[in-house]
Amino acid sequence: MRFASLGSGSRGNALIVDAGETKLLVDCGFSARVATARLARLAAAPEDLTAILVTHEHSDHVAGVFALARRHQLTVYLTHGTYVAAARGKSALPACRVIDGHASFAIGSLEVLPFPVPHDAREPVQYAFNNGQHCLGVLTDTGSITPHIVDMLHACDALVLECNHDRALLAASRYPAVLKERVGGRYGHLENAQAAALLGQVETRRLQHLVAAHLSQENNRPELATRALASALGCSEDWIGVADQEDGFGWRQIM
Repeated sequence: MRFASLGSGSRGNALIVDAGETKLLVDCGFSARVATARLARLAAAPEDLTAILVTHEHSDHVAGVFALARRHQLTVYLTHGTYVAAARGKSALPACRVIDGHASFAIGSLEVLPFPVPHDAREPVQYAFNNGQHCLGVLTDTGSITPHIVDMLHACDALVLECNHDRALLAASRYPAVLKERVGGRYGHLENAQAAALLGQVETRRLQHLVAAHLSQENNRPELATRALASALGCSEDWIGVADQEDGFGWRQIM
């Protein structure tokens, strides 16, 4: 199993998980045209995809989902709350399958394990993926860590983990007070120290990859995120990957 990012941040997010014949796109916050170009950078194409999974309805995660799915006859998997919120006002929808955010299901050779997260959306989830040998965990767009999140990410072989902001940078930023409260609140986004604290609650001995994701361009710095995560793991900072807005990150293989 391998995974890569098309881009990660407030201007668009998408992650591809490749398990051979099964290739899943998690979110698509880019237009179909841009997503296709970014897939090409990874030597992939929309017609290679098996399905699209959606975490929640915010535009930086769902903007291009329905157009890409319609164009390439892909099924979209999402919770009922996300479906209601994301599909509002759209006259033509692709095939959609409503999922239970607490129940695992199979797509091809992958077991998909959704789990609910505290975020200011209708029914948001994040995902873990298991191919029978390895587990990839993805956690972005959550304002706090719950015991269920810890359980779902307990012993991953790879983890894509939100490090949205640094608390001090957010406090000093130009954001209005209401936005600061939203971003830094229980239903907002993880800051560096929260992400690092999660690593102290899960089993990390199997970790082959750890990538910091969804970094705010104004309220965080890659070196702050990698420093926090590396300190929690007791590893070198250059071992921690960083997903950026323009390039995401390239393929990472789980062995």
